[in-house]
Amino acid sequence: MGIGNLYSKKSNILSEMTDFERELVNAFNRFFREEEIKGIAHRKKQHRFSSQLCDVLVDSPHDMFYMAIENKSVKITSTNKLYFSQHFSTSDDGHQIARISDFLDRSGRQGYLAVELKRGRGRSRKAYMVPWSFIRDSYESDEKGVHLDELDQFPEIMRSSDDYSIAEICQKMEI
Repeated sequence: MGIGNLYSKKSNILSEMTDFERELVNAFNRFFREEEIKGIAHRKKQHRFSSQLCDVLVDSPHDMFYMAIENKSVKITSTNKLYFSQHFSTSDDGHQIARISDFLDRSGRQGYLAVELKRGRGRSRKAYMVPWSFIRDSYESDEKGVHLDELDQFPEIMRSSDDYSIAEICQKMEI
């Protein structure tokens, strides 16, 4: 099994790391390299029968880059909301939002939800970096999910051709 693979307990199959996760890891590492900032983004290899805390970890001696990022990709032609019951998992250890929130509290990392909107054929994808506190507050307020129209209030992860770039968000210190 290659490093980009992960095991899905729900489907009992092996699947590749998503393109969005890979692109986000590459965007952070490219930014660190180009700006000569100490830091690395990585995806922990998923092992069978173990739950994954989040999709992307970013490690750096700089506090603003010590983070955990959960990634979600949604087709806006299929839904208008990112539902907590449908788009997040539940396991014996509880709901995914509660598990990630606990991890963030215990690790001291900043948390984010990176949401990629697949807008249909011929239309470019858009992605947003949502502070985890917004997701957590919505979940703990018994909301059913986050309406996709709400995402444009958060920093957009810019895209040029096939690559995402986090440089603009980072330079504005928005994350």
